[in-house]
Amino acid sequence: MLFRDSPEQAAFRAGIRAFLDAELPADAWNMRNDREEMTPEEAAFTRQFRAKLAERGWLTLGWPKEHGGGGADFVTQTIYMEEMSARGAPGAYDQGVWLAGPALMREGTEAQRERWLPGLRDGTSRWCQLFSEPGAGSDLAALQTSAVRDGDEYVLNGQKIWTSWADGAQWGILLARTDAAAPKHRGISYFILDMTTPGVSVRPLVNMMGAAHFNEIFLDDARVPAGNRVGEENRGWYVAAATLDQERSSINRIVMTRSTLEALVEHVRERDGGATSRAVRHELAARAIEFELGRWLCYRVAQMQRDGLAPNHEASISKVFGTELQRRMGQTGLRVLGMAGQLEPGDPRAPLRGRVERWALAGPSYTVAGGTSEVNRNVIATRGLGLPRS
Repeated sequence: MLFRDSPEQAAFRAGIRAFLDAELPADAWNMRNDREEMTPEEAAFTRQFRAKLAERGWLTLGWPKEHGGGGADFVTQTIYMEEMSARGAPGAYDQGVWLAGPALMREGTEAQRERWLPGLRDGTSRWCQLFSEPGAGSDLAALQTSAVRDGDEYVLNGQKIWTSWADGAQWGILLARTDAAAPKHRGISYFILDMTTPGVSVRPLVNMMGAAHFNEIFLDDARVPAGNRVGEENRGWYVAAATLDQERSSINRIVMTRSTLEALVEHVRERDGGATSRAVRHELAARAIEFELGRWLCYRVAQMQRDGLAPNHEASISKVFGTELQRRMGQTGLRVLGMAGQLEPGDPRAPLRGRVERWALAGPSYTVAGGTSEVNRNVIATRGLGLPRS
């Protein structure tokens, strides 16, 4: 594994930083207080910013050139995500680009690519992922949403849950069971759903931070054209499996949290000067070391992907380490700031504008979203260490 950028990678990283310095000044964007929702003004800024990313070809940096992408390898894509996430750049990560795009390029028809890829490339379409269900999260193949063929359409019935940003999405990538008698991995198909379809209801799920970026979706005889099925009928699990591999290789969970550590260290320096206690110094140092370790775990996954290898348990190691670190960061913030760390954003007395309170509340959820720590530890044990299944 290489632990430094090549000259080309260093130049690319410097170009991103220069772009962010020019286009994302601190006084114009306030995402670094780690809120999960945006004001209307911030949403408008995000659209403008995404247009600038699209102009540079950065939204689809990793797509093959024949599909209008940049053809960049996984390490270059990771550099891009690291720099964007470190600055809290809005719209740099897009579920449609990273999840739907690769599925369409691998398994979609030419007509499907012509219909959906342009909007992904220019950043004008918004997407969500309709995979998880109340009884099918970590065991995704246990999903029960049904898709029954009726002429040139499928009729969808069921419920999806924990869907990020579904309330503003135009399209959703959806898994549904098309053969109830088949083994659970082999009776699933992959669809693209128009979120305005009659019979599709989106309801917000308000979390304990008062944010509602998660949603549950109800499908009541919603009809989707057969032409919206991606890949063969009953082979959707295998289309989705590659999609999830893309999701787990991201570095953003590490660097987006590291900015909170940096802000916390600066706050302690200003508050205590040289009188900071040894316990505080040691805890902050431990988090800094862990962030560096987590960063390189992410780059190991990216380098393996670049070299044509399949990072299976390695991706699980990165995911577990990164999300457990996010949880610990919230706990560290509360211990360092004391009772004041529990003040919410908007309270004039809240240190760091309440961002520590946000991390403390959000941290546990990160160990569940995108694959629970328990399931990923099983992957590490069986596929990484060769331990038997109990």
